[in-house]
Amino acid sequence: MSKAELKRLWDEGWRVLLDTLTALSEEDLLKHIYIRGERHVVLETIERQMAHYAYHVGQIVYIGKQLKGCHWESLSIPKGKSEEYLRQMLEKYQDT
Repeated sequence: MSKAELKRLWDEGWRVLLDTLTALSEEDLLKHIYIRGERHVVLETIERQMAHYAYHVGQIVYIGKQLKGCHWESLSIPKGKSEEYLRQMLEKYQDT
């Protein structure tokens, strides 16, 4: 599978999730559903599923870091750069 195809599938999966969440009403969030025969409130199920996604995204990041090695580019503030980032943010907001 090409990188472009993988990205397309990734984006499509998130689009389906976000469209589904957007379509839910407040009343829907308090309804019950069954997963493997166990009763769950929809809102709790969404929280559970988001934690599940976070776990798998973490696995993907871990594998990416292993494959890229020293060429890995941080997805957030790079290790050891927190002070530099904070300084830049403070300077940015002092100018406004």
